[in-house]
Amino acid sequence: MHSLALLFTATLFLSVTDPAPVTVLAPEDDPPRRAVLVTGASSGIGRATAERLAAEGFHVYAGARKAEDLAALDALDNMEGIRLDVTLPAEIEAAVETVRAGGRGLYGLINNAGVAVVAPLIEVSEAELHFQLDVNVYGPYRVTKAFAPLIIESQGRVSTTGSISGFVTWGLGGPYTMSKHAVEAFTDVLAAELEPLGVRVSIVEPGNYKSSISESMRKRLVEAGYDSEGSRYKAQMDQLMAGSADRSQYKDPTEVAEAFLHAMTAEQPKRRYLVVPDAREAGFTVRAAMQRVVELNRDQPYELDRDQLIAMLDELLSGT
Repeated sequence: MHSLALLFTATLFLSVTDPAPVTVLAPEDDPPRRAVLVTGASSGIGRATAERLAAEGFHVYAGARKAEDLAALDALDNMEGIRLDVTLPAEIEAAVETVRAGGRGLYGLINNAGVAVVAPLIEVSEAELHFQLDVNVYGPYRVTKAFAPLIIESQGRVSTTGSISGFVTWGLGGPYTMSKHAVEAFTDVLAAELEPLGVRVSIVEPGNYKSSISESMRKRLVEAGYDSEGSRYKAQMDQLMAGSADRSQYKDPTEVAEAFLHAMTAEQPKRRYLVVPDAREAGFTVRAAMQRVVELNRDQPYELDRDQLIAMLDELLSGT
């Protein structure tokens, strides 16, 4: 069976709708500053978030894999580059020791590192699917588990980069959307288990922002010797490859960084932050979530009628 895989290091990020005014907990003014670890901080949303937190006075441990990226992060104020591949337990353990040795503890963890594998589900190889889940699902699990004692000790915050693809699915996006749907459950269960211990848990759901995602995708495909011949989805894959890789028309990911800042500092952080650049992306994301409710309720023995559904929605809205 011909296997197609579009492997590219990326995280899809959305824009925050303007959060309601909140009381903000400012980082400590005197050393040691509150510390936050951001994984996947070398570029894109991770870099923007790390810089925003550092500018706010946090000491940011900025996770990256390449020496040149670590050096660039080290050069920034209030930032310390830390080698961290979320698929390597040894590097995670070393990162924990680095943070412990820093003497600041750890107040916040932002699980941002991620990759995307795009391929038809009936053609993607098991190895490629494993790669997708190893980074996007097992990565946050490994890092959160390793740093949990420090976060619990500080009664701090854990936030993870989700995606609108945790609600919206699309053809050829099976591996990626599977991973982002899994992160939704990860967040809710983690909140149920950590919030009784004083730790607040959230997820930021980004849409389309300026990044090198398409360029990275094509580079990986070329290096892997991509060839669509023999695929049942040749036309779709060829169209995807032939499309423009230029994403300069999208907004900078500053809104996503602001969402993470809110999650790290607000007295009452939100569980979910939908961060999209326009009303269109917000609309189809919320509609996708509602569509599942309709399908779940329809033609089952205890089906709720329209009035009951609306009453339930009103109840939930009043509690937010």
